[in-house]
Amino acid sequence: MNTSEPFIGRHKTELDTPALLIDLDKMEANIETMANYFSTVNAELRPHVKTHKTPIIAHKQIAAGAIGVTCAKLGEAEAVIHAGIRDVLIANQIVGAQKIARLINLAKHSEIMVAADNSENVQAISEAATAKGATVRMLVEVNIGMNRCGVEPGKPALALAEQILRSPNLVFEGLMGYEGHTVAKPKRPERDAAAREAMQRLLDTKHYLEKQGVEVPIMSGGGTGTFNITGSIPEMTEIQAGSYVLMDSTYYNVEGIGKHFECALSVLATVVSRPNRNRMIVDTGLKVLAKEFGIPQPIGLTGMEMSGLSEEHGTLKTVGQVPDENISLKPGDTLEILPTHCCTTVNLHDRYYGIRNGIVESVWDITARGRAQ
Repeated sequence: MNTSEPFIGRHKTELDTPALLIDLDKMEANIETMANYFSTVNAELRPHVKTHKTPIIAHKQIAAGAIGVTCAKLGEAEAVIHAGIRDVLIANQIVGAQKIARLINLAKHSEIMVAADNSENVQAISEAATAKGATVRMLVEVNIGMNRCGVEPGKPALALAEQILRSPNLVFEGLMGYEGHTVAKPKRPERDAAAREAMQRLLDTKHYLEKQGVEVPIMSGGGTGTFNITGSIPEMTEIQAGSYVLMDSTYYNVEGIGKHFECALSVLATVVSRPNRNRMIVDTGLKVLAKEFGIPQPIGLTGMEMSGLSEEHGTLKTVGQVPDENISLKPGDTLEILPTHCCTTVNLHDRYYGIRNGIVESVWDITARGRAQ
């Protein structure tokens, strides 16, 4: 096969490891499932780029019906805007002269929107936008219980919205609130109650602003764990779900989420040592697998589990009855490991290998990998 990428057309087990794999059929099914849901509700989907960090996947999500994308950082926004995506929300505060200059430059080439929760920051962005002749769209972020960023509901949110409305070259677009403290609650009833309680603070703020004569066109929030909770609230206009497109074992085990989406992401590992039948070492350690949500586990490897990760190695040990084929695994054999957190695992890799029916179909650079600025 004549191709500049030598692994395309070869079986995934021929890849050099560690290698980050996407099962393309599962990823495409996840995109379709989420798109189908948002065709039934008032809210629209604005998927989060911080999960996959790759423009081609964002384009696939938009082609399926998403209105644009959400980014966590300016660097992610630059990557997707340079790849032709125009409707971008940075669901974060852009603070400091250098970052504000980058934001204003992006506004000359897109319909960028940014979150704000601070009066001085709003003034600084307005002044920079005016000097450049650019326009920046802005959402007021409201703290709805996560206690991270955001002004408090009610009067503080109104005051900031009114400042944005008065500020040259800024457009007040609405409100944003992230119920991140609820999205991974394992039981659906508990998650439903917590998410609705949090979102009520955002709804109450919307109603308060409207009574004061301030229109609130956009209501933005939500995540994969609450896509069909927050997404079902009629006043919500857009949902920022991200992990659904790739999934991981943590979200998959959240009640009601695993039945909708499949785990499309895995890391291919090679056995590098088998000191004895009860211990096996693979070449996937902390530099390629995130573990803040727990130690990732091998896929379909009965009788063995990952017991620890060091910088370059993963250690697997036997548990219970071990089938003969797993006892016989030896150096040079490969296996796949399911991440416990897709977002932070992706950020450890330079590229994806897109797999269909076991064969490498595509290789995609993770363009926004490491873009924390």
